[in-house]
Amino acid sequence: MKKKFFYLFIFFFSLVTTKAIALNNIMILKLTYGDVEIELYPDKAPNHVKRFKDLADSGKYDGVVFHRVIDGFMAQTGDVKFGNSNSAEFNLSLAGTGGSDLPNLKAEFSDVAHTRGIISAARSADPNSANSQFFICFDSAPHLDRQYSAFGKVIKGMEFIDMIKKGDPNSGSVPEPDKIISLRSK
Repeated sequence: MKKKFFYLFIFFFSLVTTKAIALNNIMILKLTYGDVEIELYPDKAPNHVKRFKDLADSGKYDGVVFHRVIDGFMAQTGDVKFGNSNSAEFNLSLAGTGGSDLPNLKAEFSDVAHTRGIISAARSADPNSANSQFFICFDSAPHLDRQYSAFGKVIKGMEFIDMIKKGDPNSGSVPEPDKIISLRSK
């Protein structure tokens, strides 16, 4: 009898723990169009997930514009230095060139395919230059697989991502961009 109780306890404890861990890796991105739910992949890109959560939960992404949006490809945001419309340093012409005050991250390439809804770290030509910027794929982009650090996926509200204002078809530059209202852990 004690053995059965012990196993039952372990089973319920693992269910509660698993649910708590899963909830801990859900983010809510508030846009003008609606709320977007994002699931993070700490097992695939632990450092990118940690940075993303830290910046989000400290409010650094609030007011940051989607400075580069290419229809059928992706929406890029996350420049907390020059892309934050609430900041004195906001400069739309420089948005996409800044990051946070934290050091750059080393690449965490994985087997996560860049499909519709994937969240991945934006970077320069140096694979180890990701900092605060990220992009959300509108469609599959297999040429990015194992070249960029994918760290999450939109699991609810992708229709709101689709509504983000698109930029110039060549550069993706958006003259009057949409912005993140808020981004926090659930």
